[in-house]
Amino acid sequence: MRMSHLYQLQKKIVSLNDLIQHISVLKSQQKKIVFTNGCFDILHKGHVQYLSLAADFGDVLIIGLNSDASVKRQGKGDDRPVNNSDARSLILSALEFVSFVVEFNEDTPLNLIEKIVPDVLVKGGDYDPAETNPTSKKYIVGREIVLKNNGRVEVIDLVQGYSTTSIIQKLKK
Repeated sequence: MRMSHLYQLQKKIVSLNDLIQHISVLKSQQKKIVFTNGCFDILHKGHVQYLSLAADFGDVLIIGLNSDASVKRQGKGDDRPVNNSDARSLILSALEFVSFVVEFNEDTPLNLIEKIVPDVLVKGGDYDPAETNPTSKKYIVGREIVLKNNGRVEVIDLVQGYSTTSIIQKLKK
């Protein structure tokens, strides 16, 4: 019997404990694990292009998704997130190149990265893989863990003209 499409999407949304089990199997199969994270509040062209390019760095793309409380603490505004974490998770899981979506409640994905130990850590072009000062806005959280384990840290250029904040501002006009 064929699984429903919705069920297939929901299977990609996992807890950290379930993800760790999946990763153990995937690493034993020599699969290259790619990790990125973000709010992904209103999915747009910039997000899709960024995530598709991130997926090209390996075999398995894992997205660490900021919880609603975590997004609120980012200081992006009282009206954020626009979409709750359930909606954001499901939308991200619909992208064919996304393997898993795991929510985190902390301000940074450091705990996730420590548990996953991805082969490739990816961030957007507003970050600098050479930045070593954790207080800098350009610092990539988890870079030391990945590099210490012979992984890579990659940065993907942002698509100009696309941001959730600019979309919200346009809608308000």
